[in-house]
Amino acid sequence: MKSGRFSFSLFFYLIFLIIPIYWLINMSFQTTAEIRSSFSLLPLKPTLYNYRIIFSDPTWYMSYVNAVIYVSLNTVIALAVALPAAYAFSRYRFYGDRQMFFWFLASRMIPPAILLVPFVHLFSELELIDTYIAVAIAHCLFNVPIAIWILEGFISAIPRELDETARIDGYSGFRFFTRILLPQLAPGIGVTAFFCFMFSWIELLLSNGLTTIDVKPVGAVMGRAGGLLGGMQIGLLSAASVLTLIPGILLVFFVRRHIARGLSLGQVK
Repeated sequence: MKSGRFSFSLFFYLIFLIIPIYWLINMSFQTTAEIRSSFSLLPLKPTLYNYRIIFSDPTWYMSYVNAVIYVSLNTVIALAVALPAAYAFSRYRFYGDRQMFFWFLASRMIPPAILLVPFVHLFSELELIDTYIAVAIAHCLFNVPIAIWILEGFISAIPRELDETARIDGYSGFRFFTRILLPQLAPGIGVTAFFCFMFSWIELLLSNGLTTIDVKPVGAVMGRAGGLLGGMQIGLLSAASVLTLIPGILLVFFVRRHIARGLSLGQVK
């Protein structure tokens, strides 16, 4: 009986989750006039007009390229910084390590709005406004702590004897890290990369505030278009929203095995 109730609840939740996504896709293949004039589960006259506008306008399609570049750059930087830091927290003990480790998680709860003004002033002085590196570094403030937190759990699950055996076999620190530790951490790296990519991809306030023209992300372009158009181009904004789902789907597809193994290990804290 309980199993039946659980299955029904899960089914209801999945339907509740899928309906908005389906409706978004449905509207993306309709003109705004059709959306406003009728209510239909399927487009009466399907059209690719909205997608043609996006792929023919440099402002639109470059916004996706901009977002992918700074998000990928942030993910690489976060992993490069978090891996040795997580190893240090896992293998060594030093004064204040536990307090610092807890602060990493607490810092993830700082609202981005609090840091927007100091970030804008700082990067303006460094002449980095409207650059990929500015947004990537700003997002590191949130992604590096969570990356350290996740990776520390995976590294702690690897026996310390592996480190000692590598030293006895004559492995240098760098060679041990690249040849032995990283392959063992592949599931953890996959999980961490997924979360870093996700957090950076959906963040809008800092990415919008630190960019002006050249590297505007898609979220900022959608917000500006929605404001300028007064909500009249519903189909166009729907198509743009559908396209924002694609990078996340592709990431999950390519690292799905690592994510599944990593989450099944129960090491994500």
